[in-house]
Amino acid sequence: MSKVLVTGASGFIGAHLTNALVGRGDEVTCLVRKTSQVETLRAAGVRLLYGDVTDPDSLPAAVAGQEIVYHLAGCTTAIDWRWFYRVNQRGVANIVRACAECTCPPTVVVTSSLAAAGPVRNGHPRTETDRPTPVSHYGHSKRAGERAAEAFADRVPITVVRPPIVLGEGDRLSLPLFRSIKRFGIHVVPSQAGRRFSVIHADDLVQLLILAGQHGARLRPHGANGRRSPEGYYFASAEDSPAYGDLGRMVANALGRRRLVVIPVGKPLLWTVACTGQAVSRIRHHPQYLNLDKGREIAAGSWVCSAERAAADLDFHVAAALPERLRQTADWYRRQGWL
Repeated sequence: MSKVLVTGASGFIGAHLTNALVGRGDEVTCLVRKTSQVETLRAAGVRLLYGDVTDPDSLPAAVAGQEIVYHLAGCTTAIDWRWFYRVNQRGVANIVRACAECTCPPTVVVTSSLAAAGPVRNGHPRTETDRPTPVSHYGHSKRAGERAAEAFADRVPITVVRPPIVLGEGDRLSLPLFRSIKRFGIHVVPSQAGRRFSVIHADDLVQLLILAGQHGARLRPHGANGRRSPEGYYFASAEDSPAYGDLGRMVANALGRRRLVVIPVGKPLLWTVACTGQAVSRIRHHPQYLNLDKGREIAAGSWVCSAERAAADLDFHVAAALPERLRQTADWYRRQGWL
C-alpha cells in the first residue's frame, strides 16, 4: 500500500486512476478545486484536499508525506492560448517545486500528451528518442510542462507518460463520434489518405501510470551539453493504430450498426469549421473542442506512437484489444443514457 496524491482526480482519466488506486488498497488523497464535481470521489472513500495546481500556496500540504504524486490536472481546451501555459506548464512547475521542497520528495508521474511530441515524421511511429515537434498551442504547452519537470530532475524522481487519444467510460470528448454513428450512421473523416491514430483505453493508461510510478525510469538532469535524454519518458498506446475511417467502422461494430457512411472532409471545410468553433468559443466564453488549435493538429497528419519502451521496461500490455474496449465504452454510454 502506498500513500498517493492525484491531481485532476475529478476528470475523466483521473476518475479511472483513482478507482484503480483505491482498488489496490492505496491511501489516496485527491487535490480538487472548489468547483470540481466530487460526489464520486467521496463515494470512493478518498481524502479530499481543496487546492489548485496554479496556486503554489495550496500545494505543500497536499504533497507532504506522499510517496507518489500522479499529476493529471491539465487544460485541453481554452479560449485564450495563454491559459494552456498557465495550467500545463506552470501547473507542472508548481507541483514538482512543492515536491522538491519536501524532506523526502515523492515520485512524480506527469501525464503529458502525444501532442507534446508531435505528429508522425517520415512514416515512423513516435518513439521516446525522437525530437519533439509540437504543432499546436496545446502541444507546445504540454512540452513546456515536460521541460519544467526536467528542470527538477536532479531533486525529484519524475517520470513522464505521453498518451495519445484516450477513450473509455466517462469520456465526453469521444461521445460525439459514438453519437453520430449511432444516430445517423455517419462518420466524418479528414480526407488525407493514410492518416492513422494511436488510441488507448483509460483503464490501460491507468495501469501504465501505476507501473511508471512504481518501477519507471526517471528523468535525467540535463548534461553539460544541454541535450535531452529520453530516459524517464514513456508513450502509451494500444496495439492498433487505425485510420480514422477504420476507427469509425470499429465504433459502428461496437454499436451494432451494420451500415456506415464515411464522409471525407477536405482541408478548406476543416478550417471553416475550426474558425467557426473559434468564433463561437469567444462569443459564448466557452471553449469548443474543434477550434483553430485542434485544427492544426488534425491537419498535421498521422498521430502514432510506439509503446515498445513501456513494454520492455515495465512489462506494459493492454488488457483488451481495441474492438473490445470500444464495445465496453459503447455499453457504458448506453447504460448512462448518453446515446
